Amino acid sequence: MPFRLTPRARLAALAAILCSGACAPIRTPGYESLKTRPQAEQSVKPGINDPYLEPGIDVEERTNRFEAESREIYDARREIVEAVGLRRGDAVADIGAGTGLFVEPFARRVGPGGKVYAIDIVPAFVRHVAARAREAGLAQVEARLAPADSVDLPDASIDTAFVCDVYHHFEYPKSSLASIHRALKPGGELVVIDFERIPGVSREWVLGHVRAGKEEFTAEIEAAGFRLVEEVEIDRFDESYFLRFRKR
Repeated sequence: MPFRLTPRARLAALAAILCSGACAPIRTPGYESLKTRPQAEQSVKPGINDPYLEPGIDVEERTNRFEAESREIYDARREIVEAVGLRRGDAVADIGAGTGLFVEPFARRVGPGGKVYAIDIVPAFVRHVAARAREAGLAQVEARLAPADSVDLPDASIDTAFVCDVYHHFEYPKSSLASIHRALKPGGELVVIDFERIPGVSREWVLGHVRAGKEEFTAEIEAAGFRLVEEVEIDRFDESYFLRFRKR
């Protein structure tokens, strides 16, 4: 059998290769312990993130794909930012920030006294967001590379965790949710936006790509110590939903 790196080891290797030298502003907490850290949870969707972890990923192509009018969350981005409800001085974690669609509007909302943690498992995306924030003069943005099973933020460090089109990419949802729960301040909020997955209604791509529907995802999140507060109606949504949870 040919030797194959685990996703965790591959991510650590990519971080070492891609985030050396010019990547000083990028935080890579937790990577020193990856070699010895046990993986207690089995992946619920093995390989879902592999295409993003290839060394030759084209960030410009991904940006054009993620930030296009044809994408529902891009079309609804202003309404989403308003609904999240960030205030001046807040600390927010954009988990799975990707190419940074929400990083700048969140930074404008929280102001210079706030904090935006732009977290991703993809080194190329983290580098891109860090550069984007620097060019925009947003010192309150910190781009952070994280492992696949944790946001790696300090306890009680954020007011809001934002997970947009990303929860279905959580390979280790129990571990990831536990880390989000720890990172949130008492009464902090978790916003989850994802695809409706309804057999016979949803597109075939959604049915194949997204492992479960809204009810199952809600049950997983509630079991992790969160309470569903509301489902927010977003006018421009046709196949997505917006759920707000609060830390119990």
